[in-house]
Amino acid sequence: MKLLVTGASGLFGSKLAETALSTKLDVYSGFSRDTVLFGVPVKFDVSDKSQVDSAFATVKPEVVVHAASLTDVDKCELDHSLAWKINVEGTKNVAEAAAKQGAFLVYISTDYVFSGETGCFKEDDAPKPVNYYGLTKLRAEETAKKLVPDCCIARASVIYGAAPAAGKVNFALWLINKLRNGEKARIVTDQWNSPTLNTNLADMVLEVVNHRLSGVFHLCGASRVSRYEFALQIAETFGLEAGLIERVDSSTLGLLARRPKDSSLDVSKATKLLKNKPLQLVDALALLKQELTIT
Repeated sequence: MKLLVTGASGLFGSKLAETALSTKLDVYSGFSRDTVLFGVPVKFDVSDKSQVDSAFATVKPEVVVHAASLTDVDKCELDHSLAWKINVEGTKNVAEAAAKQGAFLVYISTDYVFSGETGCFKEDDAPKPVNYYGLTKLRAEETAKKLVPDCCIARASVIYGAAPAAGKVNFALWLINKLRNGEKARIVTDQWNSPTLNTNLADMVLEVVNHRLSGVFHLCGASRVSRYEFALQIAETFGLEAGLIERVDSSTLGLLARRPKDSSLDVSKATKLLKNKPLQLVDALALLKQELTIT
């Protein structure tokens, strides 16, 4: 089976490509700037329709996992045009090409489509984004469903993993490095999410692909924690000094875009239907520790 992954140089896309290769899938890794480590490289910009159509005509994928996105929340708030071009128009281009090819589409979305007023959001709860990044991801969801009605929308939250990707160090690695160097880290106590290990997400998405599961799924970690609680659990798992972690309120950080207070996701649907279950944070971090030891 031919699998095309967009954003394959990113934190999730690279892990998905790596995992898919181990299952003997033919993996084609789409990228626009940063080189890919796994799969057959296919260079194209998702926001350029002609490049997307050319890539699809060459690869002829049976399955497409669309993970390419502008995820910098503050940059999206500053540059609405760029955010819309990549997140919405890019998704439109990919979805149209997937529909033309007759390929099964999985769109990787986010917990930020929700307001954050209550937390533990279920798949059928009404989205209400509070920042422009969340708005573009919601519009992209709607676009994907309109163009490929039997697609899967997979919402994740605060993705982290064992290796930097696309020139970025994710939250877990950043904190581990800070604490190992004896540096203090200021972590907010008033934001709750469902942190998602990229390995766990890749396993769940591949199960969705293998069974062609359509609809909306919350494919994220099974634990609702604040960023501060997440940081403390990282310190405990890796035997690092938790005293270096300073509690702060998000209002002190000068963030440009508003963040949802509690965008944690309910994973009962995925837990019930998938063999690869959403992991509890303690188990996910144990796996992360194992992966870091191996690397």
